[in-house]
This record gives sequence, structure tokens and C-alpha cells, in this order.
Amino acid sequence: MDPDTEVQRIFRNEEEVDDEEEQRKKLKRPPSSYGSMKSDSDNTEEEGDEEDEADDVLVELPEPSATEDTGVQMIRSESPETLYTMTTMQTKPPGAFVIETGSSDLEDFPEDVDDVEEDEDELLVTNSPEPPEPIEPEDAMQTDENSQPGKLHPEQDMPHVFKTIQSVLTDLSKDDLLNFKMWYHQWERRITLSDTICGDVLDFVDKTLEILGEERALLHTIHTLENIGKFELAKKLDKLCKRVLIRHILRGELNRKHSTLYEGVSHAGRQPLLETVYVEPLITIGSYGGVDLSHEFRPHHVTPLQVPSNVTYVGVTDLFRQQKEDGTPVRTVLTTGIPGIGLSVCVAKFCLDWSEHRSNLDLQFVIKLSFRAIRNLRNRKDSERPPPQIMSVMDMIEFYHPDLRGITFLDEENCKYLVIMDGFDRYQYPLDWENAPVIHGNRTKAHPDVVIVNIFRGTVLPGARIWILGRPTAVSQIPSKFIDLTTEIQGYTDEMKDHFLTKRFIDAEVAAKIVAHYKRLPTLKILTRQPFVCWMAAKVFERRFHYRDYGTEPPRLTSFYINIFVIQSNRRLEFYHEKTEINLVWSAEDKQMLINIGKLAFTMLEKNTSVFYEEDLKEHGLPFREVVVCSGFCSEVLTPTADGRRQFCFFHYTFQEFMAALYIFSLFYMESKNILDSGSRLPKIFTPSKWSTKSAAGLVHCAIGRTFSAPLGHYDMFLRFLCGLLNEESHDDLLAGALYPPRSPKVAGLDEVQRLLEQTIQKAPADRVENLKECLREMIQEDQ
Repeated sequence: MDPDTEVQRIFRNEEEVDDEEEQRKKLKRPPSSYGSMKSDSDNTEEEGDEEDEADDVLVELPEPSATEDTGVQMIRSESPETLYTMTTMQTKPPGAFVIETGSSDLEDFPEDVDDVEEDEDELLVTNSPEPPEPIEPEDAMQTDENSQPGKLHPEQDMPHVFKTIQSVLTDLSKDDLLNFKMWYHQWERRITLSDTICGDVLDFVDKTLEILGEERALLHTIHTLENIGKFELAKKLDKLCKRVLIRHILRGELNRKHSTLYEGVSHAGRQPLLETVYVEPLITIGSYGGVDLSHEFRPHHVTPLQVPSNVTYVGVTDLFRQQKEDGTPVRTVLTTGIPGIGLSVCVAKFCLDWSEHRSNLDLQFVIKLSFRAIRNLRNRKDSERPPPQIMSVMDMIEFYHPDLRGITFLDEENCKYLVIMDGFDRYQYPLDWENAPVIHGNRTKAHPDVVIVNIFRGTVLPGARIWILGRPTAVSQIPSKFIDLTTEIQGYTDEMKDHFLTKRFIDAEVAAKIVAHYKRLPTLKILTRQPFVCWMAAKVFERRFHYRDYGTEPPRLTSFYINIFVIQSNRRLEFYHEKTEINLVWSAEDKQMLINIGKLAFTMLEKNTSVFYEEDLKEHGLPFREVVVCSGFCSEVLTPTADGRRQFCFFHYTFQEFMAALYIFSLFYMESKNILDSGSRLPKIFTPSKWSTKSAAGLVHCAIGRTFSAPLGHYDMFLRFLCGLLNEESHDDLLAGALYPPRSPKVAGLDEVQRLLEQTIQKAPADRVENLKECLREMIQEDQ
């Protein structure tokens, strides 16, 4: 072989070995965010080589193999940002030089790059191609706009935030960029020093988004720009990403408010997390009053309530995925339910899921504007103007959400957002649905009553979805033409009750005892359909199972009804009369109203009916709104009578029976009256009473006479509640200081009542014996 040819072959082999070694070094480098894009070093090299374009060095990435892909995944965890990065690594334009930013070996760079003098004031210019559209995961849920979790608005998605931050940071000089990175690292320790120094702008932005998420990374970038004196760039970034920042503020507010659940009397640090105790109740499309017809003694209870045979259920997060008959999305959704059914908790769950990006991502903003808040604004005293205030809907929103001042997104047609207006029953002012003037524009000022009507009409906040919640009697006044979808919370099934009680307790043994214990009372099992009662059973039984030997006997039923009575009465004072927890003292008028409600219930019981009318309230001296809306005891039957009269009922028939018994007992306890004595006829099994009618035994004797003279189920639960109220725990503990004065004398002669019940059990018909035994147990059993 020719000597010259041999020398050329040797040098050629050495060059091939060097190329292979260089490519092996490249594969060891972690993939940068935009590894194929050019940084400022590329520009320097090209400027230095303008006179000799033929000598440009092009380094091409090798074809990835299965083994190499595995290596990449081990170095960098898979994430949306990394997926975005891997896409851009394959978009290297012709003539682009790839700088191995992850390598510390200077031999990776061309020699002429080190010889170029850099100007300290030179701006960093990447000359990079536009980032490609992100590769979205193959998820069928994202293709259908009516399915969950929904698709983010383009200006709230990761690619927009990425490109905007990268564009702003590119405007920094090299020294400013280094200063920015040092400040960034100083205040965000999760971004390591190597993350800030190594790599170009694209690498840095990708790393911050991957570690912090788009909202936190954006906020930290704005604050860091302000710290280094780049206020114009911070303002520019704030403006370009305003939708993301507003969403971040609203998410934070909702998360702080609804991540914990405030049950009963709040105790600092003892509120459970909503996620740990929440069980979603049944929600039906359509409404029929929400009253459960089940009864321990009345399997065929006669009632005008019409329960649909075929109902459609919907999840709370899917309410705004529904469509109208013409196929267009619903705008206004009304959700109602009887007191204690869980309206507020469902709102909290919806807000929490949205704030944590679990559902309804297509809603750009979720804004809470309760009717209680509007009422307070309406009554707010101003030094210049007396109430009511004249305001626009944006004035209302901005008053409670100051960070939303000046935003214009809510006026845009393509802005999809939700306004939650809960507590319609707490507004307390009549609305003129037909004659209220029509206003247009979110900034148009008007009377609050007029603004509310126009929100329902759709002339104000036309692009918003509106979610209205309230009690049945209050929301029934809203014209149906303003509502696209009506839903009703029905409560828990038997399986949901068990799941709720089991989910609350870490100790599985205690949970199993509680589940078995509440089922021992058929009426309590029926009533726990309401989440409020289910929670009450959990709290009461959890405390009592700490005592030794508790659980051998079934629980007392009367104490549960007394607790419902007291709690709902206190809520009436809190919700509708602005009383605080430390100032819940029942006035004489409050007590008299409650006694009169009991009188109404007893009148209905004697008539063997479960409904009453407005004229019945007037007859008993009861204020309409206080009873049917505020008391928490009643609901409206949505089907009016043939003559158009509105019908109302108690939230459960057993509560009507309890209120009737409470009325009879209160007259006996406070005034020594026995109104059951008038006209009662005793069955033949009874001998003439040897007890005074004004004694406890005489009262029960008359009640037993009424019970046995009527069909089974008419007075049986009434008798049980009356005996339960004679128990010292009921009238001397639970009701003392509330309905009755504190330190009132106890009911005397209970031993005579016990003997009377025992004798009656021996003589009573077989179908009455079991209830009489329950009456005796309600009166003598002591709960720990």
C-alpha cells in the first residue's frame, strides 16, 4: 500500500474514534428542556464564522434506540414538561448548533467559541424556533367537552405560561439573568444551584415549571423580577398571564375555606378534612319536595307528595355538564333540598375539586357570591348614602374579591366561568320578577334587588354559569323560565350511611359498632338519610362508646330529635337573625313560636294529615317565613292543590309527631295542663284512672287511651316521644336553658308512670306491645 494512503487511513480512523467518543459523551448528558435549540453561544459562534461559512460545524443527534430511551427516563422523571421537552429535541432546524449545557467538559465546545469576546450588555437572544404545541396524553376525557375533568383555557395552560416566561427572561442581559437566577434560588430552595447555573433559559424555565408548577413558578418569577428592579418586565408578565394569576387567587381562597369541614360547634384544630369524611349524596334531576315517606308504623302513609318512579341522578361535579333540550349547555342550575340535607357541603366539595384541578377545568374562574353577602351589602350603612346601596354586580364581586378589581375577562363572550349564589333563602327580601327594570352590562349600577333579577334573566353576567342553592320554600318563588336545570339533594342510601359512618373513624372496630348500633332503631335508620343526622349519630355514638358496657341497649330516640330541634333553632338565629354562637339565647317570642309550631303539629296529628296551609299558620299565630323557611323544620310540597293553594309539611312525619308531643309535654311541664284529658275515651281493657289528670301518670294514661282508640300508627310514635320527654335527661338536661328555664324542677311521679306502662304491656294487644316496651325504655333508660 502506498505510504501516503496508509497515513490518510490512520488519521481517518482516529477521527471516527473521536466522533464516537464525542457522541457517547452527549448521551450521558441529561436532556435539557429544549436541547436542540440554540442559545447565545450559538449566535456567538455564527458571528465568528460569518467569513467562513463552509467550516460551520453541525452536530447531529443520533437516532434514539430503546436502550437510550430507557437511559433518558432514568435521568429525568416523566412529566408534562419533560414530554414537552422531548418533543422539542426533535425540532432542530438546519444549521443549528447544539450546546451540551449539562457537560462540564470544555472540549465539547468548538475552540472558536472560547475566542469570541462577549459584550456584558449584550442581550441574550436564542434565535430558537417557536415551541411546538404540547403533546397531550391520549385521554378520551379531553376530547368531549361534556366530560370530566375538562380542558383548560389556552391562556391558563402550561404551554402559554412556558412561552411567556421564556419570552420575558430572554429580554434580560446576561448579568441580569445571572442575578435573577441567584435571587430565584435564594427564595426557592427547591430550585438547586446547579439548576440555576447549568443550562440556558429554556432549561431553567422548564425545570422551574416541572418542580413548582405553572402558578407558583409564575408568581415567583414576577416577584423575583421585582426584586432585581425589572418592574416593567414583571408588569408585562403579570399582564400576559393575568388569567392564570386570577385563577390562582380564587383557587387559594376556595381551598382555604373548604379544605376543612366545620361541623357543629367549631373547635380550633379539630375540624376534619373534607376529603376524609365526604360521601356524596344522591342528587336527582327534578324536584318533588325531598321528604322521605318511610315510617316505622305507616308503610302506606297517605300524602300528596308525588315521588317519581324513574329518576335521573347526577354527580355534584357534573351539574354543568348537562344540556338543555335543544342541546345547548345549561346556564342556570338550581339545587334545593330539605334542611340538613347537605347543600353547603356539596358546594364545598365542588369548589375543592375545582381548586385542586380534579374537575371542571374548563371553568376559568369559580366565584362565590352568596345571597347573604348581597344582603349585607344591601343593608350596609354608608356615611353619604342610606341603605339600600346602589351598585353593579361587579361592585358586589369586587367588594368580596378585591383582587378581581379592574378585570375585563368576565365581559368576554368566550370566558367560561361560574358564579355560585348559595343561600337564596337568606336574602329575605321580595323580588319583582316581572316589573324589575332591565339592565345590561356588568358595570351598570342599580338596586341590589334589580341586579339579582337581571342576573337570573341573563342580561347581567351573560357569559357566566349561575348555580343557585336554597331551601324549597324559598326557591319556589323563582320563575321556571329563568332556570335551565332543577336538581334536588335526596340524601344517603343505606350503603352510603354505612360508608359515611365507617369513613370517619380510623378504628374499624369502633366504626363497626356504631354502624350496628344505629340500625337497632328503625326510625333512626330512616332519619339518617340526612347527612346532618348521620353526622350527629357518629358524634354521639363515638363519645358514648368510650364508656364501658355502652351498647347493650338500643339508643334512645327522643334525645336525637331534641338535638335536631335545638340545633335547627339555633341555626335560625345564626343564619337569619345574625346571632353569634355565644349569643344564642332564645327570647320569649322565640319560645312561644316554637310552642305554637308544636300546637300546629298536634292539630295536624289529630286530623291525621301531614300537610298544612298558609291559613293554618295564621290560625296558630305563626309568621309564614319564620316557620316554612327559617325554622329548619318544614318544606314545601311542590304540587299545589286544585285551587292553587300552597302546601307545606314537616321534613319528616316523625318530626311532626315529636313536635306534637313536645307541645303536650310543655303545657304539662310549664303550666300543669293536660289537654289530652278532654274527650278521651279509654278502651275496655282499662279501669278508671286512679291518678290525677295533672300528674305524669295521668298524662300518660290519657295518651295511651288516645293511642289504643286510634288505628295502629296514628298516635304510637307520639306516645313514645311523650314518654321520652318525661325522661330527666330530656327535660332537665337537653332542654333546660333553651326552651325551659334553667334549674327548673324535675317531673315527679315517674315511678307511677313506670308501673302504668308495665301493667299496660301485660294487657295490651300483641301489635301494641313492642311500642309500649320502647316507650318504657325511652322513659327510664339513662344515656351515658
